[in-house]
Amino acid sequence: MSSHPNHISFGTDGYRGVMARDFTYDVVRKVAQGMADYVAYKYMRTDKPAIAVGYDRRFMSDRFARTLAEVLAANGLSVTLSAGPLPTPAVSLLTSKAFGLGVVITASHNRHDYNGIKVKQNGRSAPPAVTAEIENYVAKATPMKPSGAQVAVKDFRQGYVDYLNSKVQASKVLPKLPGTVVIDFMHGVGAETAAQLFTAKNVVKLRDRHDPLFGGVAPEPVEKNLQPLVEAVKKSKALFGVALDGDADRFALVSDKGQYMTPCQTAPLLLNYLLSKGAYKGKIAQAVSMGFLTKRIARAAGLPFEETPVGFKYLAEKMLHEDVTFAVEESGGYAWKGNLPERDGALTALFVMEMVAKTGKPVSALYAEIEKKYGKSCFIRRDFNLEKAIPNKHSFAVKIKKKLPKLLLGHKITETNTIDGLKIVLDNDWWVLMRPSGTEPLLRTYAETDSQETTKKFLDLAFKLVEQK
Repeated sequence: MSSHPNHISFGTDGYRGVMARDFTYDVVRKVAQGMADYVAYKYMRTDKPAIAVGYDRRFMSDRFARTLAEVLAANGLSVTLSAGPLPTPAVSLLTSKAFGLGVVITASHNRHDYNGIKVKQNGRSAPPAVTAEIENYVAKATPMKPSGAQVAVKDFRQGYVDYLNSKVQASKVLPKLPGTVVIDFMHGVGAETAAQLFTAKNVVKLRDRHDPLFGGVAPEPVEKNLQPLVEAVKKSKALFGVALDGDADRFALVSDKGQYMTPCQTAPLLLNYLLSKGAYKGKIAQAVSMGFLTKRIARAAGLPFEETPVGFKYLAEKMLHEDVTFAVEESGGYAWKGNLPERDGALTALFVMEMVAKTGKPVSALYAEIEKKYGKSCFIRRDFNLEKAIPNKHSFAVKIKKKLPKLLLGHKITETNTIDGLKIVLDNDWWVLMRPSGTEPLLRTYAETDSQETTKKFLDLAFKLVEQK
């Protein structure tokens, strides 16, 4: 993210900025021209790919999307604009079929005053190599004037609903649930396809109204933003509650007891159920900021296990090119074999509904079984403000690694992972991760042990290690 239009970076998953400051019509036109120039060069000897353009429910997203589509069309590209707001995974789906590239105007889970651009390819976020090339072309781009360029418009929603139903048929699963479920759309775009999916009488919908201000809360499905969902689950005595973020690719779960389930607790639930459905031999892949329960399940099942840098695009590459059974990232992105290599909040919600319907057990009971077999998970993320930004993650990690004691919290260090900051793993699987932002004076820390008290101690210890650096 950058406030300078000539220095646009696609970051972990797309470019984002504050509207009218970082994100303007001029920026959108420049990005569109950069993409067009990239396509012209990359496909100079072959047919140029058709491009699908989607957008979320944010203020002005529809207008920004049309502006972007018109510049692409002015460059002679075949462009189709979504007729209405569309979940980001729906655009990813389009790039697995009729379209070579997809662009989404969205700022995902960020505050209402942000907007952004995501690029999709082959059913997932465009890989770093592609976005890096596009960034280079954007920096040099001089936008072409649309001058009456024709842009086709199409409603893509039904195709996405059909895809979801081909994976988990909502109309068959929902009536089999032995109680109520609550879905919190956080005023995001996931509500646009809800009418065709979640029509059963036992579904309670929250925050499904279109509100560009998102009710004054960032549409990020993390514990501090989900109090309305927790209260609704308790009031309805629901089997569980789920939440989707602003562009509907992230997912969060609340148990029947009204407990927010961290991603380190949700992932093992999903993985355990997935493995119960069939014999899988593929790898379990997760972001380095994820926990040890999935690792223990993989170990017990005899499946290979690997960690990647933070960002679902790294997991998507694994899913495209390797045999991956299950992939997960800490921000609420889940994917598994047989689907797109893409996180999808609605699909994950349907999968949880199927899990509860098939097992006949509430989420709390299913998770109790996980804890009994694989141990307790107490995961906490804490961000620290620093005096100045740490520009080089790797050198930061190496410096701390050299000064580590032999024991932390009374346990031996068995692994130090430097693929994205520094992750320290102890002999009992407890771990802590320190990730500098790189662009901001911010240190993101994550830790997981078997108790809240110990996890907090681990985070305190991590910050002291950074201060001593």
